[in-house]
Amino acid sequence: MKDTARKTPGDLRSAHWFGPDDLRSFGHRSRMMQLGYSEEEFRDRPIIGILNTWSEFNSCHSHFPERVKDVKRGVQLAGGLPVEMPALSVDESFTKPTSMLYRNMLAMETEEMIRAHPLDGVVLMGGCDKTTPGLVMGAITAGVPMIYLPAGPMLRGHYAGKILGSGSDAWKYWDERRAGNISDAEWLGIQGGIARSAGTCMTMGTASTMTAITDALGLTLPGASSIPAVDSGHQRMGANCGRRIVGMVWEDLTPDRIVTDASVRNAAIVAMATGCSTNAVVHLIAMARRAGVNLTLDDMDALGRSTPLIANVRPAGKDYLMEDFFYAGGLRALMKQMQEQLDTTCLTVTGKTLADNLHGAEVYNDDVIRPLSNPVYHEGSLAVLKGNLCPSGAVIKPAACDAKFYQHEGPALVFDSYPEMKAAVDDEDLEVTPDHVMVLRNAGPQGGPGFPEWGMLPIPKALIKQGHRDMLRISDARMSGTSYGACILHVAPESFVGGPLALLKTGDTVRLDLPNRRLDMLVPDEEIEARRQAWTPPEARFQRGWGWMFSRHVGQADTGCDFDYLQAGFGEAAGEPDIY
Repeated sequence: MKDTARKTPGDLRSAHWFGPDDLRSFGHRSRMMQLGYSEEEFRDRPIIGILNTWSEFNSCHSHFPERVKDVKRGVQLAGGLPVEMPALSVDESFTKPTSMLYRNMLAMETEEMIRAHPLDGVVLMGGCDKTTPGLVMGAITAGVPMIYLPAGPMLRGHYAGKILGSGSDAWKYWDERRAGNISDAEWLGIQGGIARSAGTCMTMGTASTMTAITDALGLTLPGASSIPAVDSGHQRMGANCGRRIVGMVWEDLTPDRIVTDASVRNAAIVAMATGCSTNAVVHLIAMARRAGVNLTLDDMDALGRSTPLIANVRPAGKDYLMEDFFYAGGLRALMKQMQEQLDTTCLTVTGKTLADNLHGAEVYNDDVIRPLSNPVYHEGSLAVLKGNLCPSGAVIKPAACDAKFYQHEGPALVFDSYPEMKAAVDDEDLEVTPDHVMVLRNAGPQGGPGFPEWGMLPIPKALIKQGHRDMLRISDARMSGTSYGACILHVAPESFVGGPLALLKTGDTVRLDLPNRRLDMLVPDEEIEARRQAWTPPEARFQRGWGWMFSRHVGQADTGCDFDYLQAGFGEAAGEPDIY
């Protein structure tokens, strides 16, 4: 789409603040002059908000103070006025009890900051897991032109000649540490070598999954999600975001024209092909429903059955990390490889179609980005299960676990809290076998609270000492996208609200039948009903504040865990603020 300035300066949203010859606009103009701007800097030109989720706790975004300068440079080159606005920094590493508790807070803040201020368009700076969906959800609802700037993955980890991957290797070496196979010095070396630069996790964890999804939706510059955080190409991409958002404002290219049924389907297919995090289903469903697209778990499972996994990137892949993926051609190359499965007529932030954006993309290493004829796994990254333990659904990542668990029966070993489970797995005398099915409940959206990443339950030390490194595990929690193993997650409805997981007892037989997408407890229906009648709801987790609001309005895992009153179709749109 050519930048032909379909809007005039008088059509700009910011003109409502600065244009009229009245007392209120006089006040707005005088305050801009107080900030050091002359009138020609802020009148008759697009004002671009740069929503920056930087903080000194957020290591994934530690390069954002420099990157925002690149964005501003691009905005100014294109004739706009950049205004940096700090947004909630929902960092994954330090935010407790879980960053997921605050994703919707970031979405609300994003929506309201955009609506309340004289912004004609926005650049969204995020990357750490929940910042991508939070920013995008809020901006979709606000409806002004937007472009997403992904933080980019960090460099590969290194220690003692070995390449380390975020999360995945932390779990692997922690098991060896618990088995007594790693010394204090080796553990310290791994600790210092696994995260070597600014940027998000360099495995195909939730951060890279969600930036790839946003890229596939058409909300980033083509391939922006693949560029490592510290590559000079990332700086150029930042400046290009600044230039392009100004063009999008003049073209009135709003997110409702980009996020459609077709582009959401594209994003789900690409997610499956990349070996996406299990968290993808929760966030993509929430993002889609903000745009009025009713994506479901069944839709995701159907696309997963027909989409081969072709990105050989840990943890679903075996050998490579995101830096290698970038050198192999990045997301554009992967999408080019599978373009026959995508709707390439979809519009993107470039003003061009996906087909236009993929022109000239190439795969430079066909072991990192596999051809469809030689996939890492014959189906996509995720599978959705149903059954009497999860009538609304549960999620598993088949490619990241041993195939011997695809059909499995075993006795349940049930824990009601993480501390109870943790104490048990560290007990070397725990009565447990490799056939047992470990179960953690009260870890969902309401029960966690906030749906924490507890789902990769530690292997009991008794089994680790015997050489076992995986077993079937079930929870109503999430798990890090960098994790792996035979973990069934997002069991819905969650146990805290009376879902069937609340009725399971230690010793009950659990059956997983992955080919038929079933997860059941082999307990007679009449016994299940008797347990249901005897079940007592637990006390609410929160009595005040954000948690109180969260508990009353958050949806279950299968609906994306958004607030009921924020989804498309709930009440009247807020519209523009009154300016008096």
